Amino acid sequence: MGKNIKLNDKYYPCTVSLAMDLIGGKWKSVILYHLKDGEKRYNELKKEISTITEMTLSIQLKQLNEDGLISRIVYGDKPPVKVIYELTDFGKTFIPALEQINNWGLLVVKEKGEYLSDDN
Repeated sequence: MGKNIKLNDKYYPCTVSLAMDLIGGKWKSVILYHLKDGEKRYNELKKEISTITEMTLSIQLKQLNEDGLISRIVYGDKPPVKVIYELTDFGKTFIPALEQINNWGLLVVKEKGEYLSDDN
């Protein structure tokens, strides 16, 4: 499997590299996880992912949209407009992997970590 892969004028050494470019980093998979059960508005995502900065959330949503994993739907043409984010059909293909990552995270917590209250 020594062949390079090309997607959207970018080259990758392997499919893992390609996948991590699309969903890697600290926040992209977290955002996708929060959208897996349905559409959300920006403020709903910000509330659910409280430790993400607004700038980072905006940038990550834009990148996920550009890569075709989520859609950004704007309702109305005069402020205040309503903007909804949701997984595309392509984004939904990542749900099984998200569920496996979540299960592995639960295992790690069970064996090595602890749950803290929301007050901490």
